[in-house]
Amino acid sequence: MNRLFGRGKPKGPPPNLTDCIGNVDGRAESIDKKISRLDTELVKYKDQMKKMREGPSKNMVKQKALRVLKQKRMYEQQRDNLTQQSFNMEQANYTIQSLKDTKTTVEAMKIGAKEMKKAYKQVKIDQIEDLQDQLEDMMEDANEVQEALSRSYGTPEIDEDDLEAELDALGDELLLDEDTSYLDDASSVPAIPEGVPSDTKTNREGVLVDEFGLPQIPAT
Repeated sequence: MNRLFGRGKPKGPPPNLTDCIGNVDGRAESIDKKISRLDTELVKYKDQMKKMREGPSKNMVKQKALRVLKQKRMYEQQRDNLTQQSFNMEQANYTIQSLKDTKTTVEAMKIGAKEMKKAYKQVKIDQIEDLQDQLEDMMEDANEVQEALSRSYGTPEIDEDDLEAELDALGDELLLDEDTSYLDDASSVPAIPEGVPSDTKTNREGVLVDEFGLPQIPAT
């Protein structure tokens, strides 16, 4: 049977918008190149016409320039159509991709909701409340134990007024016990001599001092 009727050609993958957009953009770029070449010709003809006088030769160059300009307008129209087609396909492709992403997001949310329900079934609110109550009772028991351990034994009761009176008296005793002997030592220090030093001077006690105000050592 295959020999008589032949085998059908295998079907290729269906076209997709991404490939179509690439093909259309490629055609538009090719037309842009043609338009660029026509622009170059128009510039050349325009320069020639500027240098030529009025006459048949100039009219012939002008006709050539008009034909080139007409071709350019046709190519520009084709390019604009291809650009619009590419834009429309890009918009359609974006919409399709957005719908696919939305579908994937919804499916993921459904799976997440199922997992949350399954996990929630394993959590017992009553057990959590009982656990919280147990922890609270244990904390209260621990506080009672700490208070019991910190309790003082055999401490006599003391009047607060007596303590304040003793504290005031203690302050007066501390003031009386302060040592002020260093003030007496400071007053007994020899005075600093005034005026120009001389060979023979005495201090307040009548002791001979040298030019620096220090007691002189008797010569032996």
